[in-house]
Parts: sequence; C-alpha cells; structure tokens
Amino acid sequence: MESLLIVDFGSQYTKLIAKMVRELGVYAEIVSPEIKAEEIERRAPKGLILSGGPASVYAPEAPRLDPAIYRLQIPILGICYGMQLLAHEFGGRVLRGAKREYGSSLLEILQENTLLKGLGPCEEVWMSHGDEIQELPKEFISLAKTANVAHAAMKSRDGRLYGIQFHPEVAHTPKGREILKNFLFEICGFEGQWRPADRVEEIVAELRQQLAHARHVLIGVSGGVDSSTAAVLVHRAIGPRLISLFVDTGLLRLGEVERTQRVFERLGIELKIVDAKARFLRALAGVTDPEEKRKRIGTEFIRVFEEEARRLERALGPIDVLVQGTIYSDVIESGAPNTGARRADRIKSHHNVGGLPERLNFKIVEPLRNFFKDEVRQIGLELGIPPEIIWEQPFPGPGLAVRIVGEVTAERVALLQRVDAILREEIAQAGLSRAIWQYFAVLLPVRAVAVLGDGRAYGHVVALRAVESRDGMTADWVHLSYDLLERVSSRITNEVEGVTRVVYDITSKPPATIEWE
Repeated sequence: MESLLIVDFGSQYTKLIAKMVRELGVYAEIVSPEIKAEEIERRAPKGLILSGGPASVYAPEAPRLDPAIYRLQIPILGICYGMQLLAHEFGGRVLRGAKREYGSSLLEILQENTLLKGLGPCEEVWMSHGDEIQELPKEFISLAKTANVAHAAMKSRDGRLYGIQFHPEVAHTPKGREILKNFLFEICGFEGQWRPADRVEEIVAELRQQLAHARHVLIGVSGGVDSSTAAVLVHRAIGPRLISLFVDTGLLRLGEVERTQRVFERLGIELKIVDAKARFLRALAGVTDPEEKRKRIGTEFIRVFEEEARRLERALGPIDVLVQGTIYSDVIESGAPNTGARRADRIKSHHNVGGLPERLNFKIVEPLRNFFKDEVRQIGLELGIPPEIIWEQPFPGPGLAVRIVGEVTAERVALLQRVDAILREEIAQAGLSRAIWQYFAVLLPVRAVAVLGDGRAYGHVVALRAVESRDGMTADWVHLSYDLLERVSSRITNEVEGVTRVVYDITSKPPATIEWE
C-alpha cells in the first residue's frame, strides 16, 4: 500500500495535515523526528511532509532529522518549521524575523512551479511564525513571498525538496488543499486510491489471527461510533467470545442506554449493562471543578469496569484481551511513542488511551487506532451500523458532568437530559442534524427571575451552543434561524420544569473552546 509519512515537530496542526492527505485518498501516518533513515526505507513511503512546530531551528535543542533521510531521494515538503529546517540543514540562514506573522497574509507567487500550480498570482494564506528564512541555500530557489517574508515558498533545483512558510492544512488557506494535491499527485506520484471502508475484511482477518487463542475478549461500549464499530469488527472476527460491557454512569443523554441496547440487539451482539448511576453521583457530590470531575469519573469508571471484569471472569472463564475504541486522534494527542505529540500540550484527562490497561493487566487490542473519526464512520457504514450511531453528535468522555457547570446532582442531570433531548429533536426536524458540526446544551450555575402565570419564579438558565467547523481547531457559531431558536426556547421553558431562561452562545473558537468545560 502506497503511503506518506508526516514528521511531527509539535505543531497543533499536524493532525490536520494527516486528515487532509487521507481525504485525498493517500494513506498517511504521523511519526516522530527521531525516526531513522533505515525505518523510512523499510516503510518505503512515496513522500515525506515535515510539520510546523514551536521550536527555532537555530536553537541548540531544536528537533532535527536523521541527515541520512535527505539522501533517500524521497520528495519532501516542509511546512513552516519544516521549511526552515530544510533551509537550515542545506546551508541557508534562519533568524528571528523583524516582524512576526500570525494570521492571514497575501502570498505573491514569483514564478510558475509544480507545487503552486493552479493558484492565482496572489492568494490568501495562513501564517503562524516568528522566524524566517533570510538567506536560501544555494541549491534552492524562491517561489513566493509575502509583505513580511521574502521567501514564503521554495524548492530545490532538482525539484525534490519543497518548503512553504504558511499552513495549507487549515481552512484559512483557501487553496491549501490544491497545494497538497499538487505535492501528492504531481510531485510524489500517488494514485490516491486509499479508502478506509475497503479495509474492513483486512481488519477482520487481522483480528481473527490476533485473537485466535483468546478465550474471551472484553470491550467497553459507550454507545458512540468508535466503540460500536470496534465491537462489530471484533464480533465478526470471533463471534460470541466477545463480551460487550456498557457502564451506565447516569451522565448519558436521555435514552442512550436503551438505544444502544436496541442497536446491539439488531447487530446480533449481546450487551451487558451495568447500572452504576448512584456510584458516579456519590463520587461527584460537592465537586465543581471540571478537571476534578474528570478525574473522579475516570477513577470510578476504572473501579466499576475492573469489578465487572473480575465478576465476568468468575462466571464465564478467563478474559485475555481488552478491546478499546481508540482512534488515531487519541493516539496523536496522547503522545504515543511513534508520534511527535509529546511536544504538544497535555490533553484533558478523560482520554481513552491509557487508564484501563494498567489496572486490568489484559492484552490490549485497538482495531481502529490508525483511523480518524470520519474514517471510522465510513468503516461503520460498511459494517451496517445504523445511521443513528454513525452520525451521533460527539459526546465528552465524562458525559453531561462537564456540560453541567457547577455541582452535578441527579436533579440537574435529569433536567439537562430533557433540555438536550428537545434541542436534538428540533435540530433533527429542521434537517440540520448532519449539517452542524456540533450542538448541545449547557446547564449554568445561575438562576433568573421569570413570570409564570400570575406569579414569579426563580429558575435555571440553560445555554445552547451550535458550531460549524472543518477540523475542530477553529469554530464559528451557527446562525440558527430565529424561528428555530424560538421553537427550542419555547419548548424548553414549557416542557422542562425549573428552566426559566434560554440563552444562545455566539462565541467563536478562539477565543472560546467548543465545550464550556
């Protein structure tokens, strides 16, 4: 299978490069800068991309590549730090720029070239750098500039090495996709035939071989697309030796447990449900800090899962393998050894990479660890998983606990569940459920005065949030129609006792995050 490797120097956008390349039909993997030339030769990629990153190439501790990699005759595209690294390694001069560039810039193309083919004389691009190349290496030529940077794009004279100072992978570079297509198909010679759904039988065959000697295999199911797809893949491989376990934390959306049970019955997979609602509420009593909520939920989940796993072993016999619905985004963000993500910021503590394995001491199998969310959806559709699971809204690991600002109680959970259900019903009836990136409700820790009939009330306030995004790195609030907002607000205040005010969050990311906590 033809492939491309992306060397991650710590950019927040590295994941977006991989996603865009895969969307173009080319299988891409993210690797660490420590990768050796021998390993690259073994993998035999048709191209390399060097990501951006926060370091300065002239700093003593700046990450470098094995110099032998440059002698492999593989086409290389350096982006931001990657471009500066190429210039530095081949004898150019990189220094702190007189002016930093963050945000939109106008790129002026200086000469026709393969990488920037199809672009106009001037194009909008997204910059994020403080250093700049002040002098190109002798064997490189300049392809484009901006008002602040003399060398915003470059290539080696033999046409094998390319560099761009801007980020083609973000939505703010409108022609970025065209630039990556030029690199992949015109320079590297990819065919672009990779499709994740085509790999279903291959994944099942690998699982069958991998789990051939496992007596029982356990998976924790959440009702989301990742764990559901992983469960169906493993069930196809080993049948009833798979044990699917659903822990009801009491922090799920209204009807989530019942819906998941129905779907798994339809798929022919037995689902064991553990009612742990009271335990989780006790663990969260009096807690208001969002990170403390996450930690307590994670700890309690491990305890419940561990107890149930041991009980199942006593009843059914030994469990040898734990299956997790880990996807590629989880692997990248958790700083796995084969990526450069350890340079990135710490992620929220509810991530599903890690946690259970150390406590349960089972062998871990992650059938989806090489696929992004959209790719998992394609695989799930190929497996016949119902659309209600495939296209379900993203849901935080700690559930509604982090959509309840302040203390989590049974009453506040029940209230938010009903509010959330109304919002989702109205969005679906408006035909927008797949058009909006993410939408949800948040229960706020404030009260507001209301007039109900002839009396006054002092009720809860809920905030609605709907955002559109291509990659989750940035997001804009959705301009829902006034009619839709009016219907949602009217239903919530009339049908959910205790809610007297509904507000709509119109903050983009940045400065806000998508979730409130």
